Amino acid sequence: MVTIKSKKEIALMEDVCKIVAVFYEELEKKVRPGISTYELDKEAEKIMRDLGAIPAQIGYNPGIKGIPPFPSATCISVNDEVIHGIPHKNHIIKEGDVVSIDTVALKNGYHGDAARTFIVGKGSEEAQRLVKVTKQAFYEGLKFAKPGYRIGDISHAVGEYVNSQGYSVLKEFQGHGIGKEMHEDPGIPNFGKAGRGIRIEPGMTLCIEPMVIQGKPDIWEMDDGWTIVTDDGTLAAHYENTILITENEPKILTIR
Repeated sequence: MVTIKSKKEIALMEDVCKIVAVFYEELEKKVRPGISTYELDKEAEKIMRDLGAIPAQIGYNPGIKGIPPFPSATCISVNDEVIHGIPHKNHIIKEGDVVSIDTVALKNGYHGDAARTFIVGKGSEEAQRLVKVTKQAFYEGLKFAKPGYRIGDISHAVGEYVNSQGYSVLKEFQGHGIGKEMHEDPGIPNFGKAGRGIRIEPGMTLCIEPMVIQGKPDIWEMDDGWTIVTDDGTLAAHYENTILITENEPKILTIR
């Protein structure tokens, strides 16, 4: 069921999402060659807790048989890892790597969710273009996050833009509503037909999150039960924000 947030709930959402915004500003400074994804995750957890929020992903249980609870404060996915990468001590970040970080903060019973992709150092021109297109895909979807449109309009805009740039979207995972729960209705795919899905209403809080693959959309899941990797070994990027639907233009809550 889709929840329409009250003024009080919106204030709580704004508070936790502001923490997520500051979190990424601080965490970006820690992404450097030579640091392991495990060390980076520990830095991330400290930043989150120092800002007054709980890293909601630690111990997250998807409720799917055979998949263990998520062990870390962040998902850190490097290069051909698309999403849900589990940080490891022996996974050392290198110059030129494409590093996607996804995290969810919890404060006063409400969640804030965002993802960013960073290039370590300068990186290749193709990596820079992939990250730029992934971020822009979010903004293409955001154009339709207004009353009068449907969820399918957001999905269609994201998918059409990504495809027009010669890339693929991850179809097996999607954006979502957010609030008291990390994942709420509605689901927001990154592809689909315009004019489909539920109508968008003021008071909805949503996560639009393009997950973009440089090559073909085929993927596989690593033995850890979480990490999703491109089948052809091409790069991937991820960009996400929590937004609030208003009477007029949408408000991005996880950017200051």
